[in-house]
Amino acid sequence: MNPCIIGWAHTKFGRLSDETVESLMVRVTCEALADAGLSGADVDGTFVGLFNNGFSEQDFPSSLPFHADESLRFKPATRFENACATGSAAVHGALNFIAAGRGRIALVVGAEKMSHVTPAGATNALRGASYVREEAAHPAGFAGVFGDIAAAYFERWGDHYDALARIAVKNHANAMHNPYAQFQRELDLDFCLNESPGNPLIAAPLKRSDCSPISDGAAAVIIAHPDVARTAQKAVEFRSVAHVNDFLPASRRDPTRLEGAAVAWQRAFEASGGLALRDLSFVESHDCFTIAELMEYEAMGLTPPGQGHKALDEGWVFKGGKLPVNASGGLKAKGHPIGATGVSMHAVAAMQLCGQAGGMQIPGATVGGVFNMGGLGVANYVSILQRQR
Repeated sequence: MNPCIIGWAHTKFGRLSDETVESLMVRVTCEALADAGLSGADVDGTFVGLFNNGFSEQDFPSSLPFHADESLRFKPATRFENACATGSAAVHGALNFIAAGRGRIALVVGAEKMSHVTPAGATNALRGASYVREEAAHPAGFAGVFGDIAAAYFERWGDHYDALARIAVKNHANAMHNPYAQFQRELDLDFCLNESPGNPLIAAPLKRSDCSPISDGAAAVIIAHPDVARTAQKAVEFRSVAHVNDFLPASRRDPTRLEGAAVAWQRAFEASGGLALRDLSFVESHDCFTIAELMEYEAMGLTPPGQGHKALDEGWVFKGGKLPVNASGGLKAKGHPIGATGVSMHAVAAMQLCGQAGGMQIPGATVGGVFNMGGLGVANYVSILQRQR
C-alpha cells in the first residue's frame, strides 16, 4: 500500500469577508487533525500552499498552521507555489517527504484570500501565472490567454460555443449539491450561450459564464505512511501520481492541445499498477475556464483531439455517465482560491471514495482521478486515488 489520505477539512469557498489567510489555515488545520483523530504532536511535517503574488501582505505563511496547535512548533514547515497547481504541489511535497523516510504523517494546507483586492489588482496578480514577456500585456489578463487558446481551438476544430456552455451548465448544476461551493445556483443553456449584460464577453470567445471566479477559501488533508494508514478509521490510497512541467510560453506549444496534461495522465496510469481511464469512477479536473475542461477530456484520453464535445454529446461526463467530471461543481462553480484548489480537489475526491460526499456522491465510487493545472498547461499534476476503507 502507498501513502493515504486519512483526514480532511474544507471551508466554504466564496467571498469570505470575515476571514484572513491565517484564520482560514488555522480553521482547516484544526478540523483536519480532528477528522483524522490526531493532534499536532502526531504530525512530522507541514506543507502549505499559497500562491499570493500580491493577494496577501502575509507572504511567509508556512508556520501559520502552528497557531491551530502549539505542538506543531519546531517541526519542519514549507510553503509551496506553482501557480494554480500550488495546492497539488504541496500534496506532492508531502508524499515525497513520506517516501524519503523523513516522516510518517504530513499535514497539507492550501489557502487563498482573493476577494478583498480590486478587479484590476486580481487581474494583475493572476497575470503572473502567464509568460509575462509575451502574454502579460493582454488587456483581459490571464482570461485573455485562455480566450486566445479557445479561439485557436475553434479555428482548428470548429466553433464549440455550445460545448463550453454545456460545461458551465453541468458544473453549476453539480455545485447545487456541494455545501462548500461558491455558486449554488443553476445557469441555463440559453444564458451561457449568449452574451448579455449579466454574461458579458470577457475575452472572446469566453464570456463570464466560462470563467472561474475570484474566491477565498482553504482546504487541508492529512497524509500518512501506509503503516499508519492501516490503523486509521478511513484511508484513501495514492495509487499513483505524476507531475510534469511544459514550456512556459504558449508560443512554444500547440495552442489546441494540453500536451503536458496528456503526458501527466499517461505517466500516472503507467505507474498505477494496471489501472486505465476506464477504471476511474470520476475525475475532479481543472476547469479554470470551460475551454480548459473541454481540452482536458482529450488530454486524459476520453476522446481524440478536437472531439471533446463528444463527451458531452454522449453524456459521459455528467453524473450518471461513464466518467463524471467535476461532480463538485469544479473550479467554475465550486470556486478557485488558488492555493486551496489542488488540496480541495484531493479532499473532495477522498470524500467521494469514502462515501462521505453527500449530495455530490457518485454511487459506488472506488477509484478517482485528480488533475490540477498551473498556468496554461504548464504545471500538470495527476493523482489516482483508491479507497482502502
